[in-house]
Amino acid sequence: MERVAGAVVGSVVGDALGAPFEFGPAGAFSARFPVPGTGGEMCGGGGWDIGEATDDTQMALHVAESLVERGDLDLPDIFSRFQRWATDEPKDIGLQTDDVLTSGLPWDQAAAAHFRRSHHAAGNGSLMRATPSAVYFARDGRQATMDAARRIAALTHGDPAAWEGTAIFHDLVRVALNGADPLDDLPQTLAAIHPDHRERYSTVLDPKWHPDQATEVNGAIWPCLGSAVWALRTTRGYEDAIRAAIDLGGDTDTVAAVTGGLAGAVYGLAAIPTRWTEVLHVPLPGSGGRTLRLPELLNLADDLMGTGLRTG
Repeated sequence: MERVAGAVVGSVVGDALGAPFEFGPAGAFSARFPVPGTGGEMCGGGGWDIGEATDDTQMALHVAESLVERGDLDLPDIFSRFQRWATDEPKDIGLQTDDVLTSGLPWDQAAAAHFRRSHHAAGNGSLMRATPSAVYFARDGRQATMDAARRIAALTHGDPAAWEGTAIFHDLVRVALNGADPLDDLPQTLAAIHPDHRERYSTVLDPKWHPDQATEVNGAIWPCLGSAVWALRTTRGYEDAIRAAIDLGGDTDTVAAVTGGLAGAVYGLAAIPTRWTEVLHVPLPGSGGRTLRLPELLNLADDLMGTGLRTG
C-alpha cells in the first residue's frame, strides 16, 4: 500500500508541481528553486492555483472511479465520464482529446475516426492518466495489465503507438509495485509490445538516451515516456526525479505526472514531501463540483488496490 499510495499521489503531485512551468524553458524550476527542500515549490501560476492538479489528473481520477465503482474495465463508462468532464468546462483540455470526446461518435469509433482524419494521434494524453489503471491491474500480471492499458488508451488515441507506450508504463508500475526495479525489467517489458513499435521505444528507453536527443517535443508519447524513465534512472529519490522532469521544460505537467507515478511506485508515499501533499487538490469537472484532496486520494488508492485483487 505504501507503493500504491506513492504511485497515485506521486502522479498528482508531479502534475501540480509541473503545471506552472508548462511550455517554459528548460531549467526554469531549478532557477526559481535552486536549493531542494527549502519549500515554496507548489507555487501555482499559469492559470493554476497553488497545489491544483490539471486535466492530466482529472482524467486519471475519472478512470480510477470508474474502475472502483464498476468493479472491472467498463470502457463505455470511462468514455461517458470523459465526455461529461469535457463538457463541464475544465480549465484545460488537449485539442485531440476535445475533438474525440465531442465528436458525437460512439466510444468505440471516435478515436479511430479522428486518427483516420488526422494521421496524428500519438500524443501523451493516454499516458498522463494511466497511473490509477496501472495500479488497478498490476496484480493481474504483465499481459493483462498491458492489454488493459491499450484498451483504455484507444478510447481517445487511435494511433497504436500511444497504446504501446501506455502499456509499457503500466508494466513498469506493475514491476515497481512488486518491489522490483522496473529498469531492470525493461527488456522483458519491451519484448511484450508490438514489434512495429519496439525499436522506437527501445531507443528512448535505452540507458544512453537523453531527452535532448528526442526527435519530437515531449508532448508526444515517445519522449514523454523516455523522459520519465530518464528522470527515474538518473536520480536517487522521488523529489530529485520530479525536479529533473520539470527542468526539461516543455509539457512539464504531463512529464512530471508520469515521472511522479513511476517514482512514487518505486519510492513509496513516505518519499513524497508533505509540503507538497498538504496543499494538493483536484477540482473534478464532470463529478458534480467535487474537489479531491489528499485524504480522498489515499482512499481511492486503497480502493484501487483492494479491487485490483479481484482476479490476482
